[in-house]
Amino acid sequence: MNSVRIKRGWAGKTVKADLVIALLLLAVSSGAVAGDEPLWRSSLQFHGFLSQGFVWTSANRWYGDSEEGSLDFTEMGLNLSFRPVGPLRLAAQGVFRRSGRLNPHEVRLDYALADYTFLSTAQGRLGIMLGRVKNPLGLYNETRDVAFTRPTIFLPQSVYFDRTRNFGLANDGFQFYGEYSTAWGDWFLRAGAGWPNGTRDKEFERLILGRNWDGEFEPRLSGIGRLVYEYQGGMVRLAVTGAIVNTEYQPGKNNPFQRGWLAFKPVIFSAQYNGEKLTITGEYALRFSKFDDFGIYFPDQSVTGESYYLQASYRIVPKVEVVGRYDVYFADRDDTSGRKYAKLTGNPRHKRFARDWTAGIRWDITPWWMVRAEYHNVYGTGWLAVSENGDFSDARKRWHMFTFLTAFRF
Repeated sequence: MNSVRIKRGWAGKTVKADLVIALLLLAVSSGAVAGDEPLWRSSLQFHGFLSQGFVWTSANRWYGDSEEGSLDFTEMGLNLSFRPVGPLRLAAQGVFRRSGRLNPHEVRLDYALADYTFLSTAQGRLGIMLGRVKNPLGLYNETRDVAFTRPTIFLPQSVYFDRTRNFGLANDGFQFYGEYSTAWGDWFLRAGAGWPNGTRDKEFERLILGRNWDGEFEPRLSGIGRLVYEYQGGMVRLAVTGAIVNTEYQPGKNNPFQRGWLAFKPVIFSAQYNGEKLTITGEYALRFSKFDDFGIYFPDQSVTGESYYLQASYRIVPKVEVVGRYDVYFADRDDTSGRKYAKLTGNPRHKRFARDWTAGIRWDITPWWMVRAEYHNVYGTGWLAVSENGDFSDARKRWHMFTFLTAFRF
């Protein structure tokens, strides 16, 4: 398993988070087995999933050499949860993922946490989660690894980037949560702090600095929060998410950059209607990024990105669903055409935006098997990965993508 580390905890030491959390889970689970508690046996849950995708693009590369047709899209995961005592739940999930040159064979600890509910009433509850906790980012981030829980094969890339997905997936830290029910709706709050995962991923450095240099981005203490309102049991869902993600760049030898700081502050507004057959979802995101002290080759700057999508799905029959989506991404809301960027850098302007029309169909063959097919008509290359497309010198700004996926769960 790949080692994902927290940079400098409260005592100033670097520890391997996945190993420590796994050992804690093992120790507690062993004690629960020895105690032979009926609650432990009755609450034990073990689940898994496996999906395999195929991607073909008319130009550009997405999840492998997709212009020739690529099978380099595989997801597999196993998760376990149980309650050693009433208010305490322990849970963990390991994931294998293959996604072209982005992650040729990634094995990671997706989450591993202790969830303690310290107040529970008829109207709501309060609790805390400690460990590696999934980030409550928008509507889909917490369950994005499982194909059955996604509205499409690939989530809208304007908000849920696959090229830097690990950066937003989870934090090593804590999150408080609260739920409160009223006669006019239900409220859900999650808020916490920790050290973000994924800052050391090579694609993250390529995206920020253009290539892999001798050095890496280190995680720093960051925070996230989301407030959700639901009406009539989720028929209407409204949410707002905010985060402050801090990283520090540590340059190595033969590196033109200095020790620098990146502060990333996304804000996401979400709305969803869930009818008997029709579901309509929309999300709007602003991404505030501030770069400081990287040196003369990367002057201090602030950039605000903008994204949004509108999506509708309709269940023709209980096991068959069709979906359509319009998805828009701008790297810089003050340069939506990319012309200023192209004039300054000489790079293609279509690297700074993307507009994606998507149409798809889903068939749930059984509760455990699902197949999907999708078509994407894309203008722009803003969310394509540098690791798969290099300097974009041969990239095409107008391109098409066909994707197919089969998935199994238990």
